[in-house]
Amino acid sequence: MFNKVLVANRGEIALRIIRACRELGVASVAVYSEADVDSMHVQLADEAVCIGPGPSQDSYLKPDRIIAAAEITGADAIHPGYGFLSENARFVEICESCNIKFIGPSAEVIRRMGDKNTARATAVEFGVPITPGSDGILESAEHGLKLAKDMGFPVMIKATAGGGGRGMRPCFDEKDFVSLYDAASKEAIACFGNGDCYLEKLVMKPHHIEMQIIGDTHGNFIQLGERDCSMQRRNQKIIEECPSPLISDKMRVEMAEASVNLIKSIGYENAGTIEYLVDEKAENFYFMEMNTRIQVEHPVTEEVMGCELIKEQIRVAAGEPLSSHVLQTNPRGHSIECRINAEDPYNNFCPSPGKITLWYTPGGKGVRLDTHVYSGYSVPPYYDSMIAKLIVTGATREIAISRMKRALSEFKIEGIKTTIPFQQEIIDHPDFKNGDYGIEWVADYMKSEGLQP
Repeated sequence: MFNKVLVANRGEIALRIIRACRELGVASVAVYSEADVDSMHVQLADEAVCIGPGPSQDSYLKPDRIIAAAEITGADAIHPGYGFLSENARFVEICESCNIKFIGPSAEVIRRMGDKNTARATAVEFGVPITPGSDGILESAEHGLKLAKDMGFPVMIKATAGGGGRGMRPCFDEKDFVSLYDAASKEAIACFGNGDCYLEKLVMKPHHIEMQIIGDTHGNFIQLGERDCSMQRRNQKIIEECPSPLISDKMRVEMAEASVNLIKSIGYENAGTIEYLVDEKAENFYFMEMNTRIQVEHPVTEEVMGCELIKEQIRVAAGEPLSSHVLQTNPRGHSIECRINAEDPYNNFCPSPGKITLWYTPGGKGVRLDTHVYSGYSVPPYYDSMIAKLIVTGATREIAISRMKRALSEFKIEGIKTTIPFQQEIIDHPDFKNGDYGIEWVADYMKSEGLQP
């Protein structure tokens, strides 16, 4: 086992990793920007090192500063969390060259599965169904337009290095293709430094289902069930649940088998997620992409499967096998997560940074809150707006929905706007209660309620 792990992230995930380290008897090091000096992960780590100003490009995205912090503190491993450098193959190589273990898959696997175009090719190689699309990177907007005409509209333009909804543009008509291609490519260059794009046939009114996988160095490659992440706005998830209320047992088995076969074939080490699109009638599923890291929504899997994925990540990276209780686990109950964001949902989800003057959190049976926030904390303007994850679990989906409704009503935050009121509307809506929603549901609902700008 490691002696000391540096956490190359911030916010709730950094705190989550620090707590897992403490329970494993491993010392932790927090890195932080000047804007995060008062964050709870900085206060609770065994050591903390400032790595630069507030903007992430001057701090959390600086590999040299993170490596320097690891060397100064004597950390023998780095956990990247999600976002920032978590899927940066070059950063993994830098860690290896400095004899620091990266808690995640190898650089080779990240390149293969983190690049969306290469990942599609790999899925095809090992028999995982994919949507029709371009055979590799588009040479230009004009090349893409020709393929789109041959394929038939609508299509989805996707940046190969994209993520979190960035570098993606749906296109319904050929007259808009070039401008949308340019917009997707420019956004990907700004966010990821790579503007290459590819093309997929757009599946109309799809559902977003993802499969949690994990592999170790002892020949264990397993799946830990699926999550339904269809409740999203502009490709940003708002509510997730496990298991999905939509897919059949037959599809669940097929998706699980395809996922395990894929990670076994490529020798995948550590935790990851394989994302699928499921068509409107839940008759077919298609490989979309793979995230070679822990996901924001991993707690719903933990609650249903009775495991702790961060601890398993650390154990696997240290060369230990997956815990026996993880290898033998079976799903129980239902879990729902609401991402609590510092945004005004009734003003086009405008970010709402600032000082929190009141912070009163819910509790009771089956309620979990992952957060780095407290009363008096100032939400900085530089990062993703998520300030907490509210997770509830019940014996049935109906109990979980009722519990989430109660927990949201108890959650009191003042000083900033949050997404809680909007999530209360969703949880109480008949479509959500019936599990009758896809990735377009939020946009349609906002339009019907006059909430679109």
